[in-house]
Amino acid sequence: MSGLVHVDSLTKSFGSVDALGPIDLALTENEFVSVVGASGCGKSTLLSIIAGLTEATTGDVSVDGAAIDGPGRDRGVVFQGFTLFPWLTAQGNVEFALENQRMSKKERAASAREHLALVGLTGFEDHFPAQLSGGMQQRVAIARSLSYRPRILLMDEPFGALDALTRRDMQALLTRIWEQHKLTVLMITHDIEEAIFTSDRVIVMTPRPGRVRADLRVPLARPRAAEMTTSPEFREMFAEILELVHENVA
Repeated sequence: MSGLVHVDSLTKSFGSVDALGPIDLALTENEFVSVVGASGCGKSTLLSIIAGLTEATTGDVSVDGAAIDGPGRDRGVVFQGFTLFPWLTAQGNVEFALENQRMSKKERAASAREHLALVGLTGFEDHFPAQLSGGMQQRVAIARSLSYRPRILLMDEPFGALDALTRRDMQALLTRIWEQHKLTVLMITHDIEEAIFTSDRVIVMTPRPGRVRADLRVPLARPRAAEMTTSPEFREMFAEILELVHENVA
């Protein structure tokens, strides 16, 4: 398999519990891939291993042929929880991610403003997390992860804590950002509609131990628009994925 991210014969066990694998998977440059499956199938564990936050039991994970042995600036991570520092402003949270970069204080401030503008938060730079809605806090988290220009963005249920309307807005925002600033995205989600709307491919995983049950290409043109969710192609793919997930659980 070729690709930017390369997962070969990956397994993960926690004591006597086999959580994952074996899994083989490749993500190519500028590709948006979502992973869906029943709760407990190992989706988040897979992402954590690619992020370098969890060690695999067996198998290999690499980026451009270099083995992953821990977190790296080539990979940005966004979690369901907003993980912002409550004592820092939106501007301060993004600047914090840039402290180890070879940038002056002025350059860090300019980059933070640029990325907050990218996620639609111009004018909110001096607000603290408690002064922002959930959707706005997640926008800050996304801006922070994009600020150091990773090649790969790893997202674990990034919109799972948001209400339905905010979630839809965030999905549209994410696809716009991806379309404008191409990078490779791997997103874990329980929301099949979200996976189809945002992605080029949808990976369906089996129950524990999680394996790749299906690797499906999304037959929708870009840019994506909300009305696509009612198209026959969208609804057919939704039904296919839903059947696969239910089949796995049965």
